[in-house]
Amino acid sequence: MVKLGTDLLEKHSAIFENKRIGLVTNHTGLNKNFESTVDLLHRNFNLVKLFAPEHGVRGNLQAGITLENYKDDKTGLPVISLYGESRRPSKEVMQDIDIIAFDIQDVGSRFYTFMYTMAYVMESCADKQFVVFDRPNPLGAVNVEGNILDISCKSFIGLYPIPQRYGLTIGECAILFNEGIKCNLEVIKMEGYRRDMYFEDTGLNWVLPSPNIPTPDSCFTFNCSCIFEGTNVSEGRGTTKPFSFVGAPWIDGGKLADKLNNFALPGVYFRPHYFTPMLYHPTLSKYADELCGGVEIHVLDRNVFKPIKTGLTMLYTIRDMYRKYFSFTAPYKEGGRHMIDYNTGNTYIREEKYELAEVLEIYERESRKFSDMTKEKRIYFSL
Repeated sequence: MVKLGTDLLEKHSAIFENKRIGLVTNHTGLNKNFESTVDLLHRNFNLVKLFAPEHGVRGNLQAGITLENYKDDKTGLPVISLYGESRRPSKEVMQDIDIIAFDIQDVGSRFYTFMYTMAYVMESCADKQFVVFDRPNPLGAVNVEGNILDISCKSFIGLYPIPQRYGLTIGECAILFNEGIKCNLEVIKMEGYRRDMYFEDTGLNWVLPSPNIPTPDSCFTFNCSCIFEGTNVSEGRGTTKPFSFVGAPWIDGGKLADKLNNFALPGVYFRPHYFTPMLYHPTLSKYADELCGGVEIHVLDRNVFKPIKTGLTMLYTIRDMYRKYFSFTAPYKEGGRHMIDYNTGNTYIREEKYELAEVLEIYERESRKFSDMTKEKRIYFSL
């Protein structure tokens, strides 16, 4: 069994002794025995503050729901929101802290906000120590896929020039980000972890990091279909299998499945599917209570499945089959960027500047570049 950074707390106790500790965490911050990092630090050291990312410290909020500062019911500790008016801790908040620890399960995708919360806190730690309890990349930390984000399209779902599937653990991401931040960084490495491990290979228990990522499989389909957030096609939010269902009321699921399966994309099969999303969020719930036709994404072989290539193929196919109905969603704010630009990390998808084959060639070239560039940041190895 892999030992998480949190499992090795006693071995690294000297880091935390006689320090006033802040902790950035959520409900995934557990050791192998399901003990909370909050409770471990609170019981054994001087934990003084908690910091809450998207979904809150206890994971009780849906995507996009902002939160205010509050008090943790169990420990009585103040909880500072990092997903409200500000996403960085203020200087005042940091005054009575010597060290900040970070323990959150990542999903291996550029779209996910937790690692940018980590980066913002690192930027606020110029005179503090920042410690990452490392955790596995559920997609495995070997394959890199996607384009390097154009910094003009940066946002809280893409803050750094990295590809969608970056092939690093959260600790390795911290090492990469720290090249520019230069805080006093310490990564508590896992023991027994190999880059070629998928999450199920680790012997650890999966705790869903957010409401729409219920299983390790969801991490793969999330990387594939999250780009549909920037379109009028449902990515399956509000269903029992978010990011595995893709569709809209005007899509013929049978015809779309046939078209997609004809591409013979590796490691995936598309099954015609009908689903009715429920209303759970005023802006993210597309087609609530409307029957949608579409497909279910069945990942047959993770070793060859390419989620980014698959997602782009789906996007281009649906756009071409249903030009009368398909559209990219308008910017949330007047004068702002389109959501699809943030999702894809570029403008040329929306602008239809290239054919699909040309885009895939760009993505392949940039993913190789990133993989070569980050080799020296890797702290784990494969067999």
